This record gives sequence, C-alpha cells and structure tokens, in this order.
Amino acid sequence: MTTPDDNTAIDVRDFYFRIGGKEILRNVSFSVMRGEYVAIVGPNGAGKTTLLKCLDRILTGGTGRIEIFGRPLGRYRQKELARRVSYVPQADGHVSPFTVEQFVLMGRYPHLSPFSTVGRHDRQLVREVLKQTGTAEFADRPLGTLSGGERQKVFIAAALAQGADVLLLDEPTTVLDYHHEAEVRALLAAANKRSGVTIVNVTHDLNHAVLESDRVVALREGAVVFDGPPSNIMKTDVLRRIYETPLLLVDHPQATIPVIVPRIPLETTP
Repeated sequence: MTTPDDNTAIDVRDFYFRIGGKEILRNVSFSVMRGEYVAIVGPNGAGKTTLLKCLDRILTGGTGRIEIFGRPLGRYRQKELARRVSYVPQADGHVSPFTVEQFVLMGRYPHLSPFSTVGRHDRQLVREVLKQTGTAEFADRPLGTLSGGERQKVFIAAALAQGADVLLLDEPTTVLDYHHEAEVRALLAAANKRSGVTIVNVTHDLNHAVLESDRVVALREGAVVFDGPPSNIMKTDVLRRIYETPLLLVDHPQATIPVIVPRIPLETTP
C-alpha cells in the first residue's frame, strides 16, 4: 500500500460503504494528486455517485479511511471542508428560486463568518467567475429561465466561486447538447490546467474521459477494477472486464488513444 505524500489531495484506503444493509462500495483504494484530473468511470450501479458523495461527506459513515490533503475527512468542520472541496451534482431538473448572481454568491459562504455579509472582495470575485464562465450575461436572470446547458455553467461557476482546491463533478455534461458540452469541458480544462484545480469527474462518456483526464479509475460492483493512465484502459480485454460487453475501438484521427464507436446491430431473420 502506498503512503500519501504532501502532493496528495485525496487518499482513499480500504473503504467500504453500505446503504440499507447493501454493500455499495467495497475495499476501495485510490489516490488523487494535487492538480490531477481523474475520471471515474464504470457501468450503472457501480457506486460512482456514492463514492463522490462520500468524498464530500454528503453521505457519512462507512469503514476504512478517506483523507483530504493528509487530514482525515471526519476531522474537518463543514466550512473547512467546503474551502477544500466543492461538488457539482447531476442535473436533476430542480431549479433554485434565485438569480444567477445570487446563486453564485452563495458559493462564497465558506469564507464568511457567521455575522458577516458578502463584501466587495466576494462580489468582485463572483463577477470575475461569471465572466470566466461566460455567464455574466445571465447575472440578473432567474435560474429557471436558463437552458440546461446555461444552468450547468452556472453550477460550475458557483463551485469555482467557492474557491476550493478540489472540484468533484457528477456527470456534468450528461444532458447537454454538443455546443454546451464543449463549453463545459473547456471550463473544466481551464480550471485544471490554468488554475491548478484538482478535478474528480464521474462520467459515462469513456471517450471524453480518456481524452481529457490524466488518469482513469473504473468501478464495477462497488470495487476498483482499474486505476491507471487513459491509454491502458482503452483495450478490448480491459473494457470487457469492466463493462462485460464487447466494445469496438478505432484509432482517433488526432489523439494517440483509440476511442469507442457504436457497433452496427446485427440483422435478425424472422
């Protein structure tokens, strides 16, 4: 077992988690380094979302160890944890009754004392984040008037305004069209490469996972079945072990990593 060092942002060791007596995560161990972009993949029901929620203490309990920047997760006060880790959940259609600027300002709560109000510095930072994420033009609009892609950019803006070192994302582009998907992916790349934000991204899109991440962790039935560089997961035998179905790989026209393409359904005779 490796020992985390000063460059480790997240360290999970021998972690088990149950819900209602059912084991959702079992013997999960992996690390994420500072500034790393890690994609978490796997079939439905593999425990990916549960793992993400355990990392942000949305779900509590379990056995084993989770450390954030070398400190046990349970020793963080909530505001302390929010200064280190931010979380963007799956889009569920729920819309908060706030304007875009009000919603993004709420991301600053970990940096406010119990009796303080949002100050000039916080408002300036939020304005900068709105500009960086291309959401400044929506600042005065209620969230409910935005498209799904526009709202997703606002959710990421709020997470960036939070100023945390780690950004946890649960399927951030799953319901988006190609245009908004590209915008969101560009935002994440900029936060990671330019600002040094550590990213852990749960996704079903394995092609984008291998093209954008530094490392891929795959779960199956609650356990880690792969942890390594993107090029190593895009092999037919590895993918079959993870997804239990044959997948067709072709060379990418620009990257050195192959990608998955759909198979043509076989014709059946009546």
